[in-house]
Amino acid sequence: MTQMTAKELTALGDQLGMECSLVKKYQMYAQNCTDPQLRTKCEEIAAKHRNHYQTLLGLLG
Repeated sequence: MTQMTAKELTALGDQLGMECSLVKKYQMYAQNCTDPQLRTKCEEIAAKHRNHYQTLLGLLG
């Protein structure tokens, strides 16, 4: 694997932060939902962003 530039690492760090923030937000939305369908959708979206985070984290390894 080729080494990442400083700019690429910065962008990756920014994206990791955004994905982490989205996971936390959608988990909070799910916890506060009273509508079961909406709660499920928020949980699905949180899981999607958790997967994105893990994928991006894998680029560092």
